[in-house]
Amino acid sequence: MKRRGVLALSAGLCCLSALPAAAQESGAAAAPRHHPPQDIQLHEKFYSTWHMPDHPTQSCCNMADCYPTEIRTVDGRIYARRREDGKYILIPSEKVERNRDNPDGRNHLCAPPPSRHDLADTVFCFALGGAT
Repeated sequence: MKRRGVLALSAGLCCLSALPAAAQESGAAAAPRHHPPQDIQLHEKFYSTWHMPDHPTQSCCNMADCYPTEIRTVDGRIYARRREDGKYILIPSEKVERNRDNPDGRNHLCAPPPSRHDLADTVFCFALGGAT
């Protein structure tokens, strides 16, 4: 019974660590760090059925790891803004979704938070928006 309690507590802490950290930004750089209320259901449906382009049997994750994002292009490469720390991370070409439309025409990134040092700058999935 104690072991179940420890496992449940560990699972809960893992989920909490996946929540975005509050960022203190101002001006134009202060983009929303959450799903707009009107898009929650749309994003939830999209993310729950999204699989890695390079590993089609593996999920991209869920609402905790996926979110709309801003991008930059440098020398033809795409960099997406990680919400937790604002860092732009390189999107590997094999992680770009090419076989499915995104739900709202925006860029979407699925990536672990920077607190996961074992997965630093990892990208699970990326969908390029039409308005870039």
